[in-house]
Amino acid sequence: MNYQNETLPDGAEKVGSTPSMNEETVVKGILKNHLAPKGKHGLVVVEEGTLQFVWEDDPENVLDADIDHPIVIFPERFHHVIITGKVVFRVEFYLVPVVDPDAKVGDRPGQDYLK
Repeated sequence: MNYQNETLPDGAEKVGSTPSMNEETVVKGILKNHLAPKGKHGLVVVEEGTLQFVWEDDPENVLDADIDHPIVIFPERFHHVIITGKVVFRVEFYLVPVVDPDAKVGDRPGQDYLK
């Protein structure tokens, strides 16, 4: 398995979350190239099963996620999720003290789940 070895930055404050989704209820926007909400980090939290995660600038390095291995989503980095079977997961959103000044323009489906 190819797990990510990252953690949220110190001082990250949770500011929102999608509802739990499964392979049938997944927000379709996260299955294609997109960005996290502007200035926010994301965290893919798998509750049951597994899924895969791809950075668009490193498509050969597919990451695996499961209950013990969440995925940290960095701001302003295009990515998408791959559903590989039965899964239950959510995406949490965090505000961190430093915001990337080089914000990109793109779809941000997680923006609807912020407080």
